[in-house]
Amino acid sequence: MRIDILTLFPEMCYAYLRESVIGRARKAGKVQIRCTDIRKYTQDKHRRVDDTPYGGGMGMIMQAQPVFDCFGALCKRLGKTPHLIYLTPQGKQLTQKRVKELARLDNIALLCGHYEGIDERVIEELQPEEISVGDYVLTGGELPALILADAVSRMLPGVLSDDECFEDESHFDSLLEYPQYTRPYEWHGRTVPEILITGHHENIKKWRRRQSLERTAKRRPDMLETAELDKADKEFLKQLK
Repeated sequence: MRIDILTLFPEMCYAYLRESVIGRARKAGKVQIRCTDIRKYTQDKHRRVDDTPYGGGMGMIMQAQPVFDCFGALCKRLGKTPHLIYLTPQGKQLTQKRVKELARLDNIALLCGHYEGIDERVIEELQPEEISVGDYVLTGGELPALILADAVSRMLPGVLSDDECFEDESHFDSLLEYPQYTRPYEWHGRTVPEILITGHHENIKKWRRRQSLERTAKRRPDMLETAELDKADKEFLKQLK
């Protein structure tokens, strides 16, 4: 899979993309993630990409022309039009379900706004999917783009050591993850649950499932509406009420 990030600050993105799991995955060729500097496509001799908003107001607005030409150049290089996503607080909330869907695509392009946003006309022209990573505002779209790139990349074959690394995690199946423990066995007077040191894998699996159900019911009961629950799950949840 290839992910292209359209940004005014490519080095900000590369600083993260060179490290840890994603950095190793890129080096191994499990995923391609490249950044394109929108500023290179401005027609302004001073490399300006923004201007004051019509109608007045604080801040600056990214101009339509550099964004449009940047995406057009990317499409020309690729020989196709990738699925374009604009990271914006006004978009639909990012979910693990959407992450899994995006991971099935061959190529996505992530458009990062900055300053007070992007001229609405280029959004209307390009018709990107609009995604938000949360109900809060950041200084730019770079961090949301990296969040999305990370979330999608780790779903790809070979990026993580084993599929179970993400299949047992929070939100993968609309449940929160069960509690995790490591050595030492006792810390500050608190011990690891005995079930986890029995070596009985079936009982451990059952315990973890129930812990996930209980946590979700207490912390995010809304998630249970979309979770895949069997008869045993439903009976356990009834006992919690």
